[in-house]
Amino acid sequence: MQGLADGYFVVPYTLGNYFAATAPNQEKVDVNQAEFVAAENKTKDLFKKLLSIKGTQTVDFYHKQLGKIMWDHVGMARNEKGLQLAISEIRRIRDEFWKNVNVTGGDKNINTELEKAGRVADFLELGELMAMDALERKESCGGHFREECQTAENEAQRDDVNFCHVAAWEYQGESKPVRHIEELSFENVKLTQRSYK
Repeated sequence: MQGLADGYFVVPYTLGNYFAATAPNQEKVDVNQAEFVAAENKTKDLFKKLLSIKGTQTVDFYHKQLGKIMWDHVGMARNEKGLQLAISEIRRIRDEFWKNVNVTGGDKNINTELEKAGRVADFLELGELMAMDALERKESCGGHFREECQTAENEAQRDDVNFCHVAAWEYQGESKPVRHIEELSFENVKLTQRSYK
């Protein structure tokens, strides 16, 4: 939640400065480069696929279903059972989305429904990944509270022995993503249990 709030205020200023400072040193992008052509073709294929489904439900229908699952089971307070349910439900919704979504309009003009469908397809993948990551992290830390991981006084219980690392997931296409970790070391700061009392 803090990342969302801070990002809203910080990103517009930091990104502009970053690009202004690095852009003159970057190679110019040419639309004929192989990477550009591959990305463009992949996007065109996605648009064709989304427009060809001709199902009975709107993009918003699936977006709202995903939002409810994320709110109910992958929020700041979560538990193993809820996260497993969320993963299962997101997979079910994603399967149904790719069989039954109805994206109106075409791909020759501006089509906000097509744009939204692409985003919701991404959100379904991201939502599942967030739930998988939360399920993997069996501790309460930062703004995320695992109900199974709390002290006798109901405070967040960290597990620095097993989770003192940064994790990043590598996309593997249709197969399960791979989780990579990088251990953290603290030389000047001692890790301590946070208390809100």
